[in-house]
Amino acid sequence: MDISRRIKIRHLEAFVEVARQKSVGRAAITLSLTQPAVTRTIRELEQIVGAALIERDGRGIRLSHQGEVFLSHAGSGLAAVRGGIAALANVATVAGPPVRIGALPTVSATIMPGAVAEFLDSGLKSQLRVTSGENRVLLDQVRKGDLDLVMGRMPAPENMTSLRFEPLYRDRVVFIVSKNHPLSGLRQVAADILARHPVLVPPPGSIIHPYVERLMLEQGMVRPVQAIETVSDSFGRAFLRSVDAIWIISRGVVAAEIASGEFVELPIDTGSTIGAVGLITRDADRPHDAALFFADILRRRTVQVG
Repeated sequence: MDISRRIKIRHLEAFVEVARQKSVGRAAITLSLTQPAVTRTIRELEQIVGAALIERDGRGIRLSHQGEVFLSHAGSGLAAVRGGIAALANVATVAGPPVRIGALPTVSATIMPGAVAEFLDSGLKSQLRVTSGENRVLLDQVRKGDLDLVMGRMPAPENMTSLRFEPLYRDRVVFIVSKNHPLSGLRQVAADILARHPVLVPPPGSIIHPYVERLMLEQGMVRPVQAIETVSDSFGRAFLRSVDAIWIISRGVVAAEIASGEFVELPIDTGSTIGAVGLITRDADRPHDAALFFADILRRRTVQVG
């Protein structure tokens, strides 16, 4: 089982409090627990992470090197959870401002549906609005305050004016075809493969366009002869299901189809296209509590992606 799924809030609370108090006994008093219970919880945590986090220091205790490293992450993680609980308490009883989310195609078909379902199950009364579209349009909307946050690939530095980016995981570009395409199942493809089939390509202005351009130059790939520029994931899926075409797209957009076997990734090394995916907000403003709560949902769900 994944370590992150075995660690519980009680483990983090006990560890952070022991580290703060530098004493198991004082931490037990603060947490309203017995000293053996705190000791047992710390031992469970050490077994889960596979490292000794606390060491004896004379009659007292101190954090080990591994404990110091873990503390910086455990403290921020515990603070985020407590912040989410506080935000929930603030907005659960009354209808707050709408939560306005921008989602690039990278996350619209993967993380976003589950995050929206979790938000609805939370009982928050804020209306949820999810907008998908081109990168530059969504970034303009978040700058103007029309969106609370955008989830997607990190934009180029010149497009980050007045914006803040929080990386959550990484994604890469893939070249995919339908399972019935003549290229499906090949272990190697020629450099001129794009010249022999219709190709859906990201248009100039899209986030992954420069990644794809650089990849083609690096690998000496022949340019597509029949190129269709699009950022529409719904059109891309429909087109591949009816035409023997190649689609150049972020893997997150078609992860479900690749997993089911409907679409197949061509054997082209796209490691150079890996880029960060995360949350984009206005640098000057802090989103309201309901939007922060939704952001916390996205953070939790992207742990499994990353």
